[in-house]
Amino acid sequence: MFPSISLAQEIGLAVLLVAALVWVLGLGHMLWDSRFHHPEPGAYEGVAVIPAQRSAAAHPMESVELTEAEEEAFAGLIRTLPLR
Repeated sequence: MFPSISLAQEIGLAVLLVAALVWVLGLGHMLWDSRFHHPEPGAYEGVAVIPAQRSAAAHPMESVELTEAEEEAFAGLIRTLPLR
């Protein structure tokens, strides 16, 4: 094919060109599919990323009664936190 390069280099060049062609065809196929196949809204049936928050009345072990001193200490702690 090329008189100035060895047979191994020619084979490597051919493999590289075939890999590049397969990559371009795969990319084109992926872009073509994403262009025309949009999922319907609400069709996702997977697991929710963040589970829904339960109310405090769901289980008695999920709520804690605080004393007045604890509530004041918590309020003071919250006031010291930056908003952003």
